[in-house]
Amino acid sequence: MTTASLAQAQTQAPSTITTGVMVILTAKAGVTRDQVMAVMPDEIRQTVQLYLNGQVREWYSRSDGRGVIFLLDAKDTTEAHAIMEGLPLSKLDLMNHEYIAVGPLLPLRLLVARP
Repeated sequence: MTTASLAQAQTQAPSTITTGVMVILTAKAGVTRDQVMAVMPDEIRQTVQLYLNGQVREWYSRSDGRGVIFLLDAKDTTEAHAIMEGLPLSKLDLMNHEYIAVGPLLPLRLLVARP
């Protein structure tokens, strides 16, 4: 790749393709473990149903024990928010949600940029 093509690839507008949304959930201040655990059977059942419907791609527990992370199959954060609002922990307003749209790794475009 020439210096000129590298510069051109770097100055092109970055892609805004969203292929999923990462949602980070943490308990709100003052919410007890008992409050969360009382809802977990319903939360788990509904999360599994979202997975079976193809809306949840992956989900993880945080290693620090402070919450969970979902990777949703959603076109934007608005759609992801609508998915999460239907879950029991959200309905009871027990969790904070951070929504992060994700997509293809932009620097990989440098590998396929044409001179």
